[in-house]
Amino acid sequence: MTLGQRLAEPRILVAPGVYDGLTALVASQAGAEALYLSGASIAYTRFGRPDLGLVSMSEVAETVAVIRDRVGLPLIVDADTGFGNALNVQRTVRAFERAGADAIQLEDQTLPKRCGHLDGKVLVPAAEMVGKIRAALDARDRTLVIARTDAVAVEGLGPALDRAEAYAEAGADVLFVEALRSREEMAEAVARLGHRAPLMANMVEGGKTPAADAGELEELGFSLVIFPGGAVRAVARQAQDYYASLMAHGTNAPFAGRMHDFAGLNAVIGTPEMIELGKRYEGDA
Repeated sequence: MTLGQRLAEPRILVAPGVYDGLTALVASQAGAEALYLSGASIAYTRFGRPDLGLVSMSEVAETVAVIRDRVGLPLIVDADTGFGNALNVQRTVRAFERAGADAIQLEDQTLPKRCGHLDGKVLVPAAEMVGKIRAALDARDRTLVIARTDAVAVEGLGPALDRAEAYAEAGADVLFVEALRSREEMAEAVARLGHRAPLMANMVEGGKTPAADAGELEELGFSLVIFPGGAVRAVARQAQDYYASLMAHGTNAPFAGRMHDFAGLNAVIGTPEMIELGKRYEGDA
């Protein structure tokens, strides 16, 4: 089943955020049907920096390829602003598609962008974003194009929905109105846009959009929900506790119940199976 076919089902699709081969593998083992590669999570984990447009197109493409080499699930990829103008967008779409993306998300912020739940965002004109969407559609072979607007925080809900409608008219496969601020705004977005294309919701712990579970979002009319940075927040908290314990005790013994041992991690990543696979190519020698 393709990602587009799955989004056409009435059941909401939950796409957990991942940022490397290990998180993609563990999410797939937990039963995820699709994955979301967050540009913010790459910035957090690779650089220890915030989501302020620091990640390059080639760094995202490299991460897509690493994840695709490990798991086969549909992969939704955050392409930020497309890393430039409409021609840059086309290059980005081709690169991400070659690397293994199944959907590419583009947003209407200026370059450099910032996290959708931070203040101080600046938008490009709606017409410029429409041109980027059209360029992405012309460049793609099979990937879905997700159009995101950050206009709620800058221009208000009405103009944001106007932008989303224009992006639907341009041919976007999925619409994403970022940082809706209340259940009422979420319901209004669905009422205005739900007949145009599948709608995506973004759950950010501590962000501007009220927390809701997948069932609630499905009832509202959303087709897709992402949890882009949840894994990073969980890992960062766990890492803080781990390093504090190690430095306090000089041993991992007090923390052993909260971590895999050597054999446990090898079981997760498939070391025994890979060793057996390698034996098939060793020959009689």
